[in-house]
Amino acid sequence: MAQLEHVNITVSDPQKTAAMLRDLFGWQTRWEGSVLNGEGYTVHVGTDDHYIAIYSGYDPAQTIPKADASYQTRGGLNHIGVVVDDLAAVEARVKALGYASHSHADYEPGKRFYFHDADGIEFEVVSYRPTLPDNS
Repeated sequence: MAQLEHVNITVSDPQKTAAMLRDLFGWQTRWEGSVLNGEGYTVHVGTDDHYIAIYSGYDPAQTIPKADASYQTRGGLNHIGVVVDDLAAVEARVKALGYASHSHADYEPGKRFYFHDADGIEFEVVSYRPTLPDNS
């Protein structure tokens, strides 16, 4: 069986985004440093098993044309989904950091909301209902 290890996103300030994710989800910084032959900086933040690689080039405009344009495009994905145990507590932290939650839904099998960070990256925060054991 395969599992997702990480996603890599481009932001304006990797340390600021990493701090937000640590505050919201209780994650840790796994590694950080210079990357791409010294042309960028990345912070890996998450758990022991999964993380988000938060990248920024040293050009604040992020507009230098390169072969791999994804490293020059902010917010080049639909959203990042994060499962939490206490949806209300995380939403309160999201709001305390100044972000607006939206698109709340109570659906099978859980509840969710979304928010956009300072770079316009959308996060889906979801809490699943516990599944009942099959006693058949």
